[in-house]
Amino acid sequence: MDLLVSENRPETCSNLGLDCGTCMRKAASSVAGVCHGLNSPGLIRIFFEMYPSQACHPMAPVFESAYREATTCECEPVLASAAAA
Repeated sequence: MDLLVSENRPETCSNLGLDCGTCMRKAASSVAGVCHGLNSPGLIRIFFEMYPSQACHPMAPVFESAYREATTCECEPVLASAAAA
């Protein structure tokens, strides 16, 4: 049984070797990969669905900030060099 699916609480995550900040960044990045352009109320609603534990609720701003960062990330283009033959 996947504990994170059934028990999103800091204690459960800690027992699995995760800290709140890392958990929020990874979850927000995953949400950003699937849902672009969420407004704040929609994003917070998703957060509370994912993290119903009261102990997680103070992390909502961290989740929102990490989501915004993930959706506005301007990754540098990969430059390829070609050798002239």
